[in-house]
Amino acid sequence: MTAAKHPVGTLPIKAAITLTYMLFGALLNSVGAVNLLVVETLGVPREQAALLDAWKDLPIAITSFLVASLLPRLGLKRSMLLALAAIGAACLAMPSLQAFWAIKLLFATVGAGFALVKVSAYSMIGLVTHDRAGHARFTNLLEGLFMVGVLGGFLLFSQASHSPGTGWLGVYPSLAGLAAAAFVLLLLSPLDEGPIQSPGTTLREDLLAMAPLLRLGLVVVFLLSAFLYVLIEQGLSTWLPSFNQQVLHLPTAMSVGLAVIMPATTALGRLASAAVIGRLGWFAVVMTCLVGIAGLILATLPLTRGLAPLPAGAGWLNAPPAAYLLPLTGLLLAPIYPAINSAMLSALPQRQHAAMTGLIVVFSALGGTLGSFITGRLFAAFDGATAFGLLLIPTAALAVALTRLRARLSHA
Repeated sequence: MTAAKHPVGTLPIKAAITLTYMLFGALLNSVGAVNLLVVETLGVPREQAALLDAWKDLPIAITSFLVASLLPRLGLKRSMLLALAAIGAACLAMPSLQAFWAIKLLFATVGAGFALVKVSAYSMIGLVTHDRAGHARFTNLLEGLFMVGVLGGFLLFSQASHSPGTGWLGVYPSLAGLAAAAFVLLLLSPLDEGPIQSPGTTLREDLLAMAPLLRLGLVVVFLLSAFLYVLIEQGLSTWLPSFNQQVLHLPTAMSVGLAVIMPATTALGRLASAAVIGRLGWFAVVMTCLVGIAGLILATLPLTRGLAPLPAGAGWLNAPPAAYLLPLTGLLLAPIYPAINSAMLSALPQRQHAAMTGLIVVFSALGGTLGSFITGRLFAAFDGATAFGLLLIPTAALAVALTRLRARLSHA
């Protein structure tokens, strides 16, 4: 892989990409907290709240499928600016609307915007890095700071959950301000998009750019791996606040607050994983992580039995060990997604990165929607402990898929 030459340097555009990615991390992963808060403050049935993931993930999938291959023609920077403008306007409107339909519309806007942002960001990585090692480092850094954004979102919504009634909606103007700051920074950051443009292709060829990739066995195995990973991650993260409340019998504010441990450990894991993967290789690291995830789930489930609600005035230190043990899965989930994405993209020509990223986003969105939906249904049909225990099945399936992926990458 070769990088474009930038006389003015790549730091400004890297900062703009990162800030935008962090903002969308905060908004996308607020579903778990919002899921619980709309049930508590708007009287929304839990079965309807469980569909919030679909309101963000399906627009991600549809938008990625329709426009990912066109983004180099439309302009990566222009597409990201459009996403920031849309989400800033949607966030500003939230406190005055105060309705579940508005929240669904917000997440639909976030989903469509994130599709533009992620495809643009991943396509830009090849323009601002010089080799495969640099690609892997910046991918891990970007995904790590994405989780820092998720962590910031959890903290914001945890603090907002203490507000009476629908006062928690007051968090959205602050997020609109961040969108405005990211918009200005991106607008002022130079980026040469020449290397990714294909002036010799027609519009129809751009629209069909994903199709040849789907005929590659390597890509199919990779997409299955990405799908399974996001199914597991979203199943855990989206329903962790509800797990804390229903299974561990914690107060609502504490249930949301303790859930912040998962994005915090995920951020730490992603920021630290680049050096580890560089020494041990991505496959050894991700397989070790999958074994650890299964171990944490198996260790947590017995600790959920026979728990009673905490007494009034109890603090975080009074929470049961399971409230701290299960979120540690974030530390082990952390390296998997950026590692397999970077390995896949580095194996393809740069001109195919936008189309490949579009497929990544589509299958990740489908995995996220299915993971959240299945876990939510299992919560309703059985209990939270059983719902999380059954995530061991896709964890085992992911280990098999990644074994096949390594074999195919070695022959690519």
